[in-house]
Parts: sequence; structure tokens; C-alpha cells
Amino acid sequence: MFKKDLLGLKDMTAEEITGILDHAVGMKEAFVGGRQLSSLSGKCVTTLFYENSTRTKNSFETAARMLGARTMSVSAATSSVQKGESLIDTGKTLDALRTDAIVIRHSMAGAPHLLAANVKACVVNAGDGMNEHPTQSLLDLFTMREKFGTIKGLRVVLVGDVRHSRVARSNLWALEKLGAETVVVGPCTLIPKGIEDLGCEVSYDIEDALIGANVVMGLRIQRERQKAGLFPSLAEYSAEFGINADRLYGICENALVMHPGPVNRGVELSGEVADCANSAINEQVTNGVAVRMAVMDILVGGRG
Repeated sequence: MFKKDLLGLKDMTAEEITGILDHAVGMKEAFVGGRQLSSLSGKCVTTLFYENSTRTKNSFETAARMLGARTMSVSAATSSVQKGESLIDTGKTLDALRTDAIVIRHSMAGAPHLLAANVKACVVNAGDGMNEHPTQSLLDLFTMREKFGTIKGLRVVLVGDVRHSRVARSNLWALEKLGAETVVVGPCTLIPKGIEDLGCEVSYDIEDALIGANVVMGLRIQRERQKAGLFPSLAEYSAEFGINADRLYGICENALVMHPGPVNRGVELSGEVADCANSAINEQVTNGVAVRMAVMDILVGGRG
């Protein structure tokens, strides 16, 4: 299904994306059922994270172990990166340690592509700057398909910090390929110019955007990426664009509520919405393990 790596969804076909989702169905059955698999027995998966992570890093490590692989974890904060080691040299060191897959998160867009071009190991992009986060999008797609049976024809509304969101970009590319209708909504300062070129509708009115929504996805306000205030205050953002019970139940009461996490409660989502019966936030975490199992099984297991 892939040549060697999973670097993004922009250049993948609908058939390739669907193939991963199909494979993840069996992976979820194994994970939820506590059934250990052995397709990656004797293989090594290394997580190489230059940014902090809880969900993604632990999800990949859990997925690798569920497939029978051993894992290594490299944190830039405690590695030779602090001594000036380059990304390529770090990758070559991991190759020499006979790692079979490197899962990388990096603050610079394109870093996984650079690494993949210089190592023998499979490379999986776990988020690169403001570019892509392909496995997050895949688990989002998997969650939508579980709920609705199909993605084609769904109206998916992404609310919040689109400008800084690699999750939004991966999802917009993938949802367009699979036939969904997508809308991005937020303050004008958080909606990048030209985003409609990714096939989405742009709105600055959340009540209007939510009409007919099947899926409502809050995007985290990424305060650590914002060098200047792009809206007056968190309270004002919440008042204008927060997904609260009145908006959800008053406009699209049956919509599936999603969020890539971590949630800033009372900002992107009210606590009531985050914990409501329509919320799939915790299920997304479970599905993340299944999807990452599928990706590594295809990439690493397929190499023999």
C-alpha cells in the first residue's frame, strides 16, 4: 500500500486511505479483546519525539507492543540532540541499532520527509509543525465511519484554530478524497488565507456552520504556537466560537462530537459537551491504537 513510509495524506489515494481503515477493523477487535498479535515479532519500533506528547506517543507504543514488537523511546530533551546531533545523524544511529520503524514528531514541517530520505527504517509522521498529522486524521476517519457506516456525504465542521492545526490539514485532504462536505469556522485570524483550496467551505459564524452538521470537531487553541494574541481573550473566544450545549443541541443535536485532544475545557468545548453521550473523544483514543496498529502492520509487517 505504501512504498516505505507514511508521511502524510495529501498524496494518498482514497483507496489507500480506505485500505488502512479496513485493516484497522480487525486491529481494534484484537486490541479491545486484549488479544496479543505477533506480526511484528522480532521487530523494533522507535518513537522519536522533538515535541511533548501523551496520546500519540503512548498510542504508538501500545500499538507496537500489541503487534509483538519491542519499542525504544527517544526524547530530544534527553538525547544527543541537546549536544548538537542532527536529525539525519540521529536517524542513522537508529538504523545502526536495527530499528525497523521510526515514529517522529517534530516542530518543523517536512522533518519526517528529510528523515525518511536518509534512513532504511520505515518512517511514520506523528505530526510535523503545522503541516500534517496523518494518523490522527486516520483515527478520526475511522471513528466517523464506525458511527455512520460511511464518510461520503457527511457534513463535517471543524471549529477553532485552523491556522496552526496539522490535524485540520490532514483531515481536510482526506475528507475531500472520501466525499465528505467540510466546513472550517473560527475567528478570521485563525483561518488561513487560501484554506478553501483544500476543498472546504469557510465560515465565521458558528451557528450558521453547524446547521446540518453530522460531525463537529473542536480544534485545540494552540497557545504555545501563537506568538501574538489572535483574539482578545479565551473567554471571548468561547463566547463566540465555543461548542456548548445550547449550540450543539439547539442546532445539530445528533452530531458526533470529536476533538484531537487535549481539550481546553470551557474554551473549545464546554465540559457538558465534552462528556455528553454524543462525544467520541475517548473512543478516538481507543481507535488511535487500532489505526496505528494497522499502519505499522502494513508498513513494517509487509517488509517481511
